[in-house]
Amino acid sequence: MTTPLPVNDDDLLKQARRRVGLKMGFAIHATVFVLVNGLLAAIDYRNGGRGWHLWPLGWWGLGLAIHGTVTLLSLRGEGLRDRLVRQELERLRRQQPPGGGR
Repeated sequence: MTTPLPVNDDDLLKQARRRVGLKMGFAIHATVFVLVNGLLAAIDYRNGGRGWHLWPLGWWGLGLAIHGTVTLLSLRGEGLRDRLVRQELERLRRQQPPGGGR
């Protein structure tokens, strides 16, 4: 079992701000997606409903899905990153000569 990396309040605040930024960015993107595509659908149906609004809906929906996936992986991947950093620190410490090498 490895010990967690030492973290101070400044590090936690920086991490919390980054995580909130990721979540807010996706929430804003999703809100604009719904509003704009709802407006495009209303315009399309008001002018005969030919279905042209489905093109921006589909492509922008793909972009939103990619944004959501990247956000989710970024938020979930922090545990993996921390574990890899701990492993690398342990490896580097084992390579140090006795007495710290300084």
